[in-house]
Amino acid sequence: MDLAKYIDHTVLAADATKDKIEKLCQEARGAGFASVCVNSCWVRYAKELLRGSGVNVCTVVGFPLGAMSSRAKAAETAIAIEDGADEIDMVINVGYLKSGMYAECLDDIKEVRKASEGKVLKVIIETCLLTDEEKVKACELSAQAKADFVKTSTGFSKGGATKEDVALMRRSIPSNMKVKASGGIRSYESAMEMISAGAERLGCSSGMAIINGEKSNASY
Repeated sequence: MDLAKYIDHTVLAADATKDKIEKLCQEARGAGFASVCVNSCWVRYAKELLRGSGVNVCTVVGFPLGAMSSRAKAAETAIAIEDGADEIDMVINVGYLKSGMYAECLDDIKEVRKASEGKVLKVIIETCLLTDEEKVKACELSAQAKADFVKTSTGFSKGGATKEDVALMRRSIPSNMKVKASGGIRSYESAMEMISAGAERLGCSSGMAIINGEKSNASY
């Protein structure tokens, strides 16, 4: 198994510098990661650095709270794609979901799906804030909106991925959808645990440590 192909090599910290983004892309090119995941201001630069490498550029939308307007998320998505993004990781409106406002939550995802047509869309449901029933509902809404993935976490809330949540999400989506685990995956062992539970993509800032069989203290 080529573990690197499972990894979205990630830097989303507010203080990420241009040098850090350059290093991220160099590592991704060398290791052959699935993508780099960066904030949208870096998409154009990452695209230039990765041209011809086969590594995708992923960015986040509505990040990390998911509580902005759907129009803002759609506009952010369109700009990111114009700048060269291949994959979009959006945060759902957790407040809508927990309020039982399922139609509004669905429309929110649909707006981003429409703006990202032809690109990979991953829906971050922020599992640490949800009950199991809400996790299942978020997966069902993501499937209705025709997203490509559901993703566990932003890595910026009070918890990250667990194998139990990954397994629950895998059971709650159709076979043509996938699960991305993110948040707290810092070692080869934890990466393999998530894959065994059903994850087909891993979001982590410890990609190099993971593929080298080491453990990292990184937060994401």
